Amino acid sequence: MRKAEIKFNDETAGWLSQDENGYHFGYDPDYLSSENPIAVSLTLPLKEQAYTSPVLFSFFDGLIPEGWLLDIAETNWKLNERDRMGLLMACCKDCIGAVSVIPVENKD
Repeated sequence: MRKAEIKFNDETAGWLSQDENGYHFGYDPDYLSSENPIAVSLTLPLKEQAYTSPVLFSFFDGLIPEGWLLDIAETNWKLNERDRMGLLMACCKDCIGAVSVIPVENKD
């Protein structure tokens, strides 16, 4: 399983993971109970239950670079274009905008 911390304006907003059943995104309970939580995307409104999808959520997929920048990422980090979670975790630690994707080390 691969997991990433999703930050919104440097605050932990939730957690994105990938396992054999697909992708899962859930908002952090502390974030939901904060004074003014904001959804990371209109397609992922605030709720306590986790979202699940067989493919990477379109909002997160849209953060992955395209074109020549994607070519550089694939070459330098030896990532496959089809490994969307790998690309997201490698390329989106410091995105333009409010959302950041921080890989969580697997301790298995």
